[in-house]
Amino acid sequence: MKKIFSRSTLLFLAAIAVFYFGKKIYMMPKYDDGEMAPAFSGPMPDGSTFQLSDLKGYYVLVDFWGSWCFPCKAESPHIIDLYQKFNGRKFKDARGFEVVGVAIDKDENRWKRAIGKWGLPWKYQVIDLNSNFKFFDAKIAGAFGVKEVPTKFLINPEGRIVGVNQSAEEIATYLSNHLE
Repeated sequence: MKKIFSRSTLLFLAAIAVFYFGKKIYMMPKYDDGEMAPAFSGPMPDGSTFQLSDLKGYYVLVDFWGSWCFPCKAESPHIIDLYQKFNGRKFKDARGFEVVGVAIDKDENRWKRAIGKWGLPWKYQVIDLNSNFKFFDAKIAGAFGVKEVPTKFLINPEGRIVGVNQSAEEIATYLSNHLE
């Protein structure tokens, strides 16, 4: 009886481990360091259209978030700090640093209110309209393989991804190493 119990327990624990790690792998964005970032465009709060290609030559942090996302709200002060520290600085190999917020949302008014309420200072805010919160159905998130928020991509001046879901400290260290 004891042998059956321990075998059952072992199988149960193995199933949990497979599920946990399988989910972790599934939730990872499809792009990785060194790959070219997918080109995208999207509407901004003022009605104009943003295009990632307009920021070629800059370091760009693409931050996928949602107005409904509590972890995104908790992370926003760290992104604001990065923006304030590096926007307007001179880099050895880039014209500057910009943050592009991509909100996966189904309510445009809620998105606009969150930008103001959270105090997001960067000018490049894009909405990736989505009616059902299935991230792979949102056009921009789908192009990047985003399956959860917050998700961040650091893109170099050539348009290559140089960091995926790095901490604010890791991003700051990377950018600091490229300052003049």
